Amino acid sequence: MKRLLARVASNIDAYFALALAVAVGVLGFRGAVKQETVNNATLLVLAVVAETILLDRWRQGNVEMELREALGAVSAVLQELPDHLDRLTPVEGVLAQARTAFENVSLVRVLHGSEVGQALAEARRHTDFWYFKGGTGTFVRAVTLPECIGHARRRNGTLDFRIEILDPADEELCGRYALFRRSLSNHRDAAGEQWTVDRTRKEAFATVLAACWHQQQSGLLKVGVWLSAVMTTFRFDLSSTCVIITQEDPRAPALMVDRDKFYYHRWNIELQHGREQARQIPIEPASLVFLDDEPTVEQTRRLFAALALPLPRSFSDRDVSDIVGKAIQARNPYE
Repeated sequence: MKRLLARVASNIDAYFALALAVAVGVLGFRGAVKQETVNNATLLVLAVVAETILLDRWRQGNVEMELREALGAVSAVLQELPDHLDRLTPVEGVLAQARTAFENVSLVRVLHGSEVGQALAEARRHTDFWYFKGGTGTFVRAVTLPECIGHARRRNGTLDFRIEILDPADEELCGRYALFRRSLSNHRDAAGEQWTVDRTRKEAFATVLAACWHQQQSGLLKVGVWLSAVMTTFRFDLSSTCVIITQEDPRAPALMVDRDKFYYHRWNIELQHGREQARQIPIEPASLVFLDDEPTVEQTRRLFAALALPLPRSFSDRDVSDIVGKAIQARNPYE
């Protein structure tokens, strides 16, 4: 109803002319008015029609003028647009850098609980190298090394494995590490043991023995061992797909960085420089000492002598057997 009233109001002159013409026509047809009155009314209608036509043309002229002005303004804006686009180019560069930085940060994932084990398992499944840096390498010899060798065997590929752990010959360093582990928990762990200087040294010796034993068992494995004089409270596992940074406390969250991100390559460089500052064990002489499926005490002593890493004189045959058990029958410390 409102639309109809608005339309009538905007065209009142035309509707007036129409109503007048109809009314005069009907009255003239019935002879109710004189012919002179009809003629005058006709002239009035024609005048109203002429006025309507003139008004419509005037409106069209105004619209055309406004349209020309609008087109002129648009043309001016379009001419200035290239200059504005040139100004936007540096802004686009900044936005692209910000987007890249955000993607790098957003893909530094924080892992909790079972996510840590799942991420490590997935990394072991799809890699042809593994670089580790940590304390004594207990989890490495129990899970990481044998599983990576198994995956390499199934795909008939090689495996480059590099390990950097504490120097078991440094008794003071091993003492600091044992104290650190006891500060996390003074209770016996999953292996039923507490952390002492002797246990720390045995765990590190066991990792070296496990590396040499696996290399003799598998022709696909190329292993390197470095002994550090500096204790770290973190563990770094770098594969061909990602780097995962964990802590000794299994309850603590872990960090994971994918290979295509900036910090993956930075951690790779960090691990490389760490190995350069550590003492490398010459693995080649280990091939001269044959190791049984379960090395004997004598074989183990001769192996470490060949590696220029002799076992402490205080270690009895029972201690050496303990090292062999930790190396060959290693248990997952987090099961």
